[in-house]
Amino acid sequence: MVNSTHISYFIFNAYFYSDNLKYLYFIIVMSLYMLIIGANLLLIVVICMNRSLHEPMYLFLCSLFVNELYGSTGLFPFLLLQILSDIHTVSAPFCYLQIFCLYSYGSIEFANLAIMSYDRYLAICYPLQYNTRMTFKKVVLLIGVSWLCPFLINVVTASLRSPLQLCGNIINKLYCDNYSVVKLACSDTTANNIYGFIVTSLTIVCPVSLILYTYVKILKVCFSGSKQTRQKAVSTCTPHLASLLNFSFGCFFEVFQSRFNMNSVPNMLRIFLSLYFLTCQPLFNPVMYGLNLSKIRIICKSLKCRMSNRFC
Repeated sequence: MVNSTHISYFIFNAYFYSDNLKYLYFIIVMSLYMLIIGANLLLIVVICMNRSLHEPMYLFLCSLFVNELYGSTGLFPFLLLQILSDIHTVSAPFCYLQIFCLYSYGSIEFANLAIMSYDRYLAICYPLQYNTRMTFKKVVLLIGVSWLCPFLINVVTASLRSPLQLCGNIINKLYCDNYSVVKLACSDTTANNIYGFIVTSLTIVCPVSLILYTYVKILKVCFSGSKQTRQKAVSTCTPHLASLLNFSFGCFFEVFQSRFNMNSVPNMLRIFLSLYFLTCQPLFNPVMYGLNLSKIRIICKSLKCRMSNRFC
């Protein structure tokens, strides 16, 4: 047992590869990180620089892409450092900072997806009233709430975790997460567990319920509406649904793996799936929206043509 008063660092025991492969893993992870930064930054710049994209749907998308950069930065630099390191440790303050970043990233992601589904609901079900219902002030308010609330929720999480007496410092993962730290406590964690259940309901169940409700309404309008209405719904809702399913799958496995014994699952598969929602979603979103939304796709093609005329 490690004395709870002297825990200044945590040890990760999920890094098991040989030294011969660490440079290969470093190159793969670095390439993925560069792709994520490039893809998300490109779409953020495209949306900000083109007035034709200063519409609620694209402003919500911009918020989503900024969150992908935020979440990726909370994981990838740390992961790259650990891959090259011979001793896989992290200081306690940095571990807590990473927990804050990754948990707020997940909460903001679900909040953004919920707001985007509400926006599509208004656009498809109430097209004549859309501009009066979804004003610029309302857009700013919704984006602000989607970021501020997760930050406040995770501040409370941190305040509940800080007084815990920890009797160990070994984390069975590649990165820090709140539940792994709480499990190391030898003091009472009832308040943490209750608050964790409430937070899970607020940040996951509530947004997903709102999304399901809006899509039931959208489907009703599509089935009773014209072909043009159905095409509009498919073109704007398909990327959103794909993003929701992709992220929900990753989060579900991460929560499931944290709460239950997964020793029967191969170690490499466990590692891949635990990193899935933090590594695939930030690349999945810009690719999905960039390819499926015609306005963004056309502007990106025109940028490509301007940069290299020989391809036009």
